[in-house]
This record gives sequence, structure tokens and C-alpha cells, in this order.
Amino acid sequence: MSEMERESMEFDVVIVRAGPAGLAASIKLKQLDPELSVVVLEKGGEVGAHILSGAVVDPIGIDRLLPDWREDPDHPFKTPVTDDHFLVLGPAGSIRLPNFMMPPLMSNHGNYAVSLGNVCRWLAGHAEALGVEIYPGFAAAEVLYNEAGAVIGVATGDMGVERDGTRGPNYQPGMALLGKYVLIGEGVRGSLAKQLIEKFDLAKDREPQKFGIGLKELWEVKPENHKPGLVQHSFGWPLDMKTGGGSFLYHLEDNQVAVGFVVHLNYKNPFISPFHEFQRFKTHPAIRGTFDGAKRISYGARAITEGGWQSVPKLAFPGGALIGCSAGFVNVPRIKGSHNAVLSGMLAAEHVAEALGAGRGNDTLEGYDAAWRASDIGKDLKKVRNVKPLWSRFGTLIGVGIGGFDMWMNSLLGFSLFGTLKHGKTDAAALEPAANYAPIDYPKPDGVLTFDRLSSVFLSNTNHEEEQPVHLQVKDMELQKTSEYAVYAGPSSRYCPAGVYEWVDADGNALTDGSDVADARFVINAQNCVHCKTCDIKDPNQNINWVPPQGGEGPVYTGM
Repeated sequence: MSEMERESMEFDVVIVRAGPAGLAASIKLKQLDPELSVVVLEKGGEVGAHILSGAVVDPIGIDRLLPDWREDPDHPFKTPVTDDHFLVLGPAGSIRLPNFMMPPLMSNHGNYAVSLGNVCRWLAGHAEALGVEIYPGFAAAEVLYNEAGAVIGVATGDMGVERDGTRGPNYQPGMALLGKYVLIGEGVRGSLAKQLIEKFDLAKDREPQKFGIGLKELWEVKPENHKPGLVQHSFGWPLDMKTGGGSFLYHLEDNQVAVGFVVHLNYKNPFISPFHEFQRFKTHPAIRGTFDGAKRISYGARAITEGGWQSVPKLAFPGGALIGCSAGFVNVPRIKGSHNAVLSGMLAAEHVAEALGAGRGNDTLEGYDAAWRASDIGKDLKKVRNVKPLWSRFGTLIGVGIGGFDMWMNSLLGFSLFGTLKHGKTDAAALEPAANYAPIDYPKPDGVLTFDRLSSVFLSNTNHEEEQPVHLQVKDMELQKTSEYAVYAGPSSRYCPAGVYEWVDADGNALTDGSDVADARFVINAQNCVHCKTCDIKDPNQNINWVPPQGGEGPVYTGM
């Protein structure tokens, strides 16, 4: 459908996604100028439905956005951190690192264990009270440009399109939302951000963005196993020392414990399954006791940006800017990004409001791009800029040790002996052929502590209309067979945390080792997709493109 056939609405500012960055930007804009018209599009059926994070939140951003938030009886920050544990896990035991060894920036004193989805729901209430319009269930599917090539808005996806691309009986065209500025806060590896970064060459002179896959479960544990405010991080087993990653255990309120596992997506072995590594992790003697007699409530997965300081692209483009995880503001060793997302949304809002006040529109917010590195966001990321490349280069045992030393140097003396290290390869290019490795025999789930992927996806409340076009687009199916399967033994069937991808033979039997190439068939169970974007990141040929499905579809996370 052409733009002329769409209905359109005009605003001063259009914001894509109601995450921490987008909502903070909307609130700050209305604080600065209550007369501004601001709209926030959210692809989830409700605000928070697609939000997934650990999360231990540094309140620096919330303190600046809403200084009186502690007086609000409905705020979600119910569990202040009371204790920090750092563990190194071996196959049968663990060592707790003394807190005094950890750089000061790693301390969680003053932070809160919380559901980030609940934080977003709460922020949305504040935004709407200020007059921000929030449209949940509308996925921004297309960037709109003027004749000069500047961004002037976005279009939501058409609804009711059949699998073959024809219009079904319930067809509804998308809508154009036009703005003087458009802020893109889609989160990690957003489809529009990816297009804008390429179109405007925003990643020029930057290191490749790096990613991890984070998997999370929410459990209700027995009262005697619950320690409100306990925050526990670990690295080591079950991952080998060449594969980066780690875990978290956060004790929330109401006898709830969030347990999660992160695998850095620059791993080399195509037989690694992050989901199954997560399930194995829970069986460790230092971990499993927490879940004795417990009940699993929810499950989800989400990619995480890990490139940091070196990998943040240029943030401003004609007509708008990138904010939050679309920009890549996660602090990897702290496993935190929401505080920087809020700060980036506020910073962008200040520059947008200034531009609008000067009568400008649809130009490049150069001031925003120039300001972030000198802001608290830049100060946060610069201190840890070498942790990820050192970990990748030297492995977990040595790399983490040197990375810790480097953080101390940056914290105490303000500089690094290493300067600023490079990341090198993309995560997709890091994968090596299956011939270099042996398949991994993961234990079968017991259904009590460990589980399979399909029962886990069920707990994510994921739903997609099956008759719509598949939103996981394979550019070249023959390449998928001759390379992703024949060379790499079909890692998509393992890296996907939701069981979306399968390689099967002519009889429908699973193929896992790259054999029977002639008969191999690639099956995409798109209805299982939890929108983690791992396939878009890790496919060795960059042959899979994730785009939004119909608005409102996907997971429905509660308490995550």
C-alpha cells in the first residue's frame, strides 16, 4: 500500500517502543514543554509485554527523571539490594570472590532488584498522566522519508495479511505516524534501527556491535530459600573457559527469584545450545538448592548488546536519533543497561525540545550525538570498554582477571594500559565449521528443575497468528542448506531459545549433524518466536532477517 493510501497522524515527536528509553524520552519532553504532542508506539499488546531484563536497576536515571518517585506508593522498586555475591563455578563446587576484590562500579549497593516490565508499566502511567499518547499493539514496520531523504515518521504494519501476501478478510492497512523528530528505542537489534544504521552509515569508524543471548526464568521458591535483596552473579561452569557468559540469581519480593543465564554470541562451537547450558547451570550444587520445592512461573529470552563504548554507532540521523539499547548502552560487567537507556532518552529529549523550540524539524541532532560520551552514559561505558574484548581474546579465567584489573585502573587512575581495544569479528563471523567440534550430548530435562524449550515457550504466553507471512525472512534458502546446515550443522536449531528452527529429513526426522544435505529441509515454527533476535545476529551468513509480526503478537511477559 502506498503512503498516500494510508491514514496518517501528525505529532511533534514519534517514539518507537515503550521501553525505558522511549518512555523516559516521552516524559522528559512533556516536562520540558507540556504543549508538545508526543506519541509512543509499542509492538506488544500492552506496555511491558515484550520487556525482558534481569533486572537489577541502578536508579540514577529514575532519580533524575522523577526525583520524587520514592514518595509514590505504587512504584515498582520494592526490593533494595541487601547482599552481593560473586561466584566462580566449577563442575562440582564454587568459590566466592570477596567483595573487596571487585571494582567499586560493580557494587550493587543502592540498586534495586525489580521486574523491568513493571517499571515500564509504571513509567507509562506517568507518561500518560502528562498527556503522552501510547499505542500498544502497533508495530512500527517501515521508516518514512521525505524527498530530501530525512526521516519524517514511521508506518505501522498492515494487519490481516495472509501467508501468501494477499489481503485477508480482516485486512486493515497500517497507519503513518509523522513527526518532526523520530526517536528509535526498539531495543536490541531492532528492525528499523538496523535499516537506519545501514542507510545513514551510522556504524562507520565503529567496532562491530557485539551481543549475548540472555535467558531468564521466574520462580516462586519456598520461604526458607528466599533471601529478599540477595544478588548473585557467577561465571564458569557449565560453559568452558573459551566461551563467554555468566549467570544471575536475583531474590525479589513475594518469595520470587529471577534466575538467568547469558551466553556471549561470539562463541565458536556450533553445537552449543544456550538454552540447554542454562538448564544445566541450574543443576549446580551451589544453585539447585534455591529451587527445591519451587515452582517455575515464567520464561523468556532476549539478546543483549555487549559492544559498549567502541561499538555505539553515530546516534543522530536526519529526522531522528537512536536511544537505549538501539544505540547499545549496556554495561557488560555490570549486566545493566536500563539506567543508561533512561538517561539516553532524557538526553535525546532535551536536544529534541531545544530544536523544536528553535523552530527546527527533521534535521540532524548533532548535539545529542556529541553529548553522550561526556555524559554519565559515556563515563559508565568508558570504564569497562576493555572487559569484553579481553574476555573474548583470553577466555574466561584470564580475560576476566585482566578485565577486573583494567576496571580498577580506570576507576582509580582514569586510564587504561590497553587504551581502547577492538572487538574484531562480528558474532556471526566467529562461528566455526562443525567439522572442528564434536556434538554435545545435553542431559534430558527432568521436568522439575530442568525443562524443554516448548514447555518453556508455553510459559512465555507467546502467540502469533499462523496464517500471516512468516516474520523470520530467509534471504536465500539454498545458502541456508549448503552453508548453515552442511558446513555448520544447523546451529539455528540450537541457538534459538524457542525451538523456532528445525532441520528435518524427507520423513520429518530431526537432522543435527549436517548429513543428508540433499534431503534436508529447513522448518520455521514462527509462532514460537519470543522476539529475541538471536537468529538475526548469529546466523553465519546473515541470511535470516527478523521483522516485526502483526502488532500485539509475540510473548506476553508478566513479572519479567
